[in-house]
Amino acid sequence: MSNEILINVTTPETRVALVENGVLHELIIERANRRGLVGNIYKGTVCRVLPGMQAAFIDVGLERAAFLHASDLGLRNSELQTSDSIERYLSENETVIVQVTKDSLGNKGARLTTELTVPSRYMVYMPNGMVNGVSQRIECEEERVRLRTCMDDFRTEFKTGTYIARTAAEGVDATILRADMLFLLKLWNSIEPKLESSIPGTLVHQDLPLSVRVIRDLYRHDIDRIRVDSAETHARLVSFAQEFAPELTPYIEYYTGNRPVFDIYSVEDEIQKALSRKVTLKSGGHLVFDQTEAMTTVDVNTGGYVGKRSLEETIFKTNLEAAQVIARQLRLRNLGGIIILDFIDMHDQNHRDQVLQALQKHLEKDHAKTTISQVSPLGLVEMTRKRTRESLEHILCEPCATCEGRGVLKTAETTCLEIFREIIREARQYEMNSLLVLANNDVVERLLDEEASTIAELERTLDVQIKFRVENQYTQEQYDVVLL
Repeated sequence: MSNEILINVTTPETRVALVENGVLHELIIERANRRGLVGNIYKGTVCRVLPGMQAAFIDVGLERAAFLHASDLGLRNSELQTSDSIERYLSENETVIVQVTKDSLGNKGARLTTELTVPSRYMVYMPNGMVNGVSQRIECEEERVRLRTCMDDFRTEFKTGTYIARTAAEGVDATILRADMLFLLKLWNSIEPKLESSIPGTLVHQDLPLSVRVIRDLYRHDIDRIRVDSAETHARLVSFAQEFAPELTPYIEYYTGNRPVFDIYSVEDEIQKALSRKVTLKSGGHLVFDQTEAMTTVDVNTGGYVGKRSLEETIFKTNLEAAQVIARQLRLRNLGGIIILDFIDMHDQNHRDQVLQALQKHLEKDHAKTTISQVSPLGLVEMTRKRTRESLEHILCEPCATCEGRGVLKTAETTCLEIFREIIREARQYEMNSLLVLANNDVVERLLDEEASTIAELERTLDVQIKFRVENQYTQEQYDVVLL
C-alpha cells in the first residue's frame, strides 16, 4: 500500500488528508472565512497586563484579544528572573510585534509569542535567535553535526539570525540547504520594513494557505504522491515546488478521476466515523471518546471479544489493538490538551509495559508533541498532546440545540413528572375549570397511557379538566401548561 496526501479544494474550503497504507491518519480543514492564524505576524497593542497570571492581552485586530505569556517573551533565562513581574517588560498601550503560535480555541483568544520565526521546507529562520538548532527527530549524531556546521557557516558568512534544521533537512545536500536559508533571509528582509511602517492592530505577514503548507510541513520521504483535484491549486503547488523543493515536483499529480478524490480511500466515511463517540475494534471490542472542555477521556472495552485462551490474554490483545487505534484517532480527530486513556485492567506488569510501548511507538509519527505517563494501578494512562488548532469535532460540528451540548435528553417519564408538578403549581395559584398541556408526541402518548391513572387522580383532587395537544415542533423536554 502507498502513502499519499489527498487535497480536495472548493471555493469555501480546502481539505487535506494524509493516508498511510490506505488508511486515513490525519485530516486538516481550512475554510475561507476561518483561515488559520498560526504563523501570522502582527503589530499589536498591549490592552491589559495581568501580573497575577504573568501574562498580557494584546489587541492585534482580531475578534478577541490574543494572549501573551511571560514565557513567550523571548527572554533568555539570565534576563527573566522568577521574581520578575511581566509589568517590568510590558505596559498598557505599548506596541509589540507578535506571532501566533495557537489559533483561537473555543472562547480563548489566539496564543502569541515575541520569538518570531519564518519557516520554509528545510529550515526555520529566527531573526532574533542566538544559537542554531536541529530537529530532535533527527537522531543520527553525524548528520546533526553536518547540519549544524552548514548553518554555522551560513550565519558566519551573512551575519544573520539563527536557523533550525527541520526533519525534512535530513540527508539534503548542503547547496539546497543554503538556497533555503538564503530564501528565508530574503523573505525576512521583505518583512522587516513592514514592522516599522504598519499601524498597530494590523497583519504584517500572513503564512501560506493550507494547500501550499502541505508541501512545506506534511511531505515526508515516504510519501509516494500528492493528489490535488483543482487545476489552479495544482499549478500553484508545482510552481512552489519548482522554486523551493524541485525534487517534489514529480510527486504532485492533478487528479481528474470521475470519483471524488476523497472517495479513493473512503476518506468521507472515515470522517463520519471520527465524529462518533464509539469506535469499533476489529477484535470486537470498542473505544468510547468523550471530549470535554477540560480534557478528553478514552474508555477501552472488550465488547463481544471473548478470546481463545484466558481472560488476561483477551484483555491484553484488546488493549494492544486499542493503543494503535487510539494513536490514529488522536491525530485524525486532532484532540489536544489532557487525555486520559482508560485501558482494561491488566494484572501482568509485562503486559502493561508492552501496551505502553505500543502506544508510544504508534505516536511516533504524530506531528504534535505528546507526553505519556506510566500505566496507573487502575489502568489509566495520563497523556498530553499539543493543541495548535481546533479539533475535528469543533470545526465540523456545533452543540445540539435540543440537548444544548449535554448529549442526553430527559426521558418522557421525567417530563411527565415535571408536567404533573406544573399542573399542581398552576392549580394552587389560579382558579380554573380546565387546562391544556402542549407537549411532544411521545410525552402525550405516555400521559394518556402509562400515566392515565395519575391524570385521573389529579383531575379528581384538583377539580379540573386536563386536555392534551401534540406539538410536533417540541422536543421531549419541552412542554407548556395553558389555562383555559
